[in-house]
Amino acid sequence: MELSTTLQYAGDPRTAADEAAALESAGLDAIWVAEAYGFDSPTIMGYLAARTERLKIGSAILNVYSRTPALIAQTAAGLDAITGGRALLGIGASGPQVVEGWHGRRYDKPVGRTRETIQLARRIWRREVIEHHGITDMPLPASKGGTLGKPLKLLTRPVRDTIPVYVAALGPANVRMTAELADGWLPFPFVPEHAAKVWGGSLAEGKALRAPELGPLSVVAGGLLAIGDDAAQIRDLIRPVIALYVGGMGAPGRNFYYDLVCSYGYEAEAAVIQEHFLASRKRDAESAVPAELCELVSLAGPEGHVRERVEAFREAGVTMLNVTPVGPDPARLVEQVKSWL
Repeated sequence: MELSTTLQYAGDPRTAADEAAALESAGLDAIWVAEAYGFDSPTIMGYLAARTERLKIGSAILNVYSRTPALIAQTAAGLDAITGGRALLGIGASGPQVVEGWHGRRYDKPVGRTRETIQLARRIWRREVIEHHGITDMPLPASKGGTLGKPLKLLTRPVRDTIPVYVAALGPANVRMTAELADGWLPFPFVPEHAAKVWGGSLAEGKALRAPELGPLSVVAGGLLAIGDDAAQIRDLIRPVIALYVGGMGAPGRNFYYDLVCSYGYEAEAAVIQEHFLASRKRDAESAVPAELCELVSLAGPEGHVRERVEAFREAGVTMLNVTPVGPDPARLVEQVKSWL
């Protein structure tokens, strides 16, 4: 099992990058850079490339609506070049709140768009001449003026012709496609005790169609990390995040995180969270997040408890434990957990 963390939205990204360099020295294997509607991920990833030497650097995630498949492939190839082959491409459909509410793009065909992006990116990295007609047309069809877009291939040579592609997926069809095509899977929030019940069937169906040359599917999941006799209280820090995602990342009936928490068995609690959040009662929404859920998505408590949580994630198939260290010495926490893996 590898160990990774996610760069936080808040604060100075240069300071965060300096902290990432310290975690690299402590044994961290990878760092993921979120985007949503904060700073763009590739800019921060480029700076991280200059501040680190060994860390894998991944986007988590680039949505497949606001950039074309060609641009996503170009960006990943550029990042892979400046990192010396350390880039991880994390993509996903995101959700209507980001795609429609921020980017002003229609949220349609999420699974098909993600599938197409993966397939086209891999062809582009192999420097194939690209002509494709589907959700994305490459090249464009003939215009009224009679000009036909000429098929092209990537101008520059990538460092690698296969960059690992990780997909953020929660719904059955998307998880099935991820297990079939992607190198890795980024589920959030992930409760290891419920993973087989929620996703087992979809993962099995996708893996049955998986090409042998892709190898096993990597799984990236984890949570807040704090170790100590009084560390259990750190779990409450996840309440605002869960409240935001369950309550605000999509309208009623169009929120994948709400649906996921319901599938974990918290239907009544999810309804209360969403009701409070959409009425701008955010503190009430946070209070409605079940303590049990906060515990299950975190690695916070006495050392024995945290080691048990690490094993629970491992047994659920997680191959890269993604943690957010909380405390005065994050590097020490990373070093300690790394020693258990």
